[in-house]
Amino acid sequence: MRLYSLSVLYKGDPKVHLLKAAYDVSTFNFFQRSSVTEFMTFTSQLIAERSALGSRASVKEQEYLCHVYVRNDGLAGVVIADNEYPQRVCFTLLDKVLDEFSRQVSKMDWPSGSPATISYSALDGYLSKYQVRVPGI
Repeated sequence: MRLYSLSVLYKGDPKVHLLKAAYDVSTFNFFQRSSVTEFMTFTSQLIAERSALGSRASVKEQEYLCHVYVRNDGLAGVVIADNEYPQRVCFTLLDKVLDEFSRQVSKMDWPSGSPATISYSALDGYLSKYQVRVPGI
């Protein structure tokens, strides 16, 4: 069971844009990591774009399950995990991250923010903390 990506996005009027993200691509070949990261970023944006405000969904994309939660204020979170990772845990993580993000980052910064301009460093810690460690692996 693995988490690969945790993203916070803003679903604005014209389109969705990434505010902050964390990736764990350590299980991929070194030469694949860049394209895997791009795939996860693109997929996260696409799924958030296609989701209605105030909705939660789980979408299968290739061998991954993408869990999305779009709040009514336009703040969205996406977790990309393998098929075995518990859905309930993913949505609990998204609730926690989006609540904390909205308290720490001003709503005024969401429409124009980007990973370079948003100051929120907790995503890597959450991705690591929620990673399920299987003994012997």
